[in-house]
Amino acid sequence: MSKTRLEKKTPTFTARPLTRHAFAPYGDVIEAGDTPVAINQGMGARHLDLAALALTREGGRPAISLVDCIAEPTPVALRLMERHPLSSQAFVPLAGQRYLVVVAHAGAPPGPNDLAVFLATGDQGINYHAGVWHHPMIALDHDCRFVEVHRGGPGANCDEHDLPAGLTVAVEPERKP
Repeated sequence: MSKTRLEKKTPTFTARPLTRHAFAPYGDVIEAGDTPVAINQGMGARHLDLAALALTREGGRPAISLVDCIAEPTPVALRLMERHPLSSQAFVPLAGQRYLVVVAHAGAPPGPNDLAVFLATGDQGINYHAGVWHHPMIALDHDCRFVEVHRGGPGANCDEHDLPAGLTVAVEPERKP
């Protein structure tokens, strides 16, 4: 009698475009709106109120940092998810390049079937709602620097959860204009 070996297939995700509507359960997309307000005597425009920041819970304070990320080879291997139970966390790329956003709903640590994967353009930032699981930043194509708006202050505000080995995200090569 021959035995057939059943191999467990590890999921490969395909990133979908990052849109405000699709990302709303996890946070805010920070991008220019349709109705900017003129400022500086008409020499500038402000796109108002693009993200709902929550940074002061349990003695926290707003903090701004710079985060440097090394570009990852594709397909991108997913490693872990983290969440910040006391605050939101926002990232805005400075170099205008693509990056991946991997998220799962707040609550119990996520498994592979809980993940949503988005491809952000270089003119989009993201703001994770408090408690939303997310993968650390994933730069594509080139090393990238982000402005990070986060909670500073006392208390444990980062939980981590390892993902099973072998999870990857397929990413199409960057298209040059």
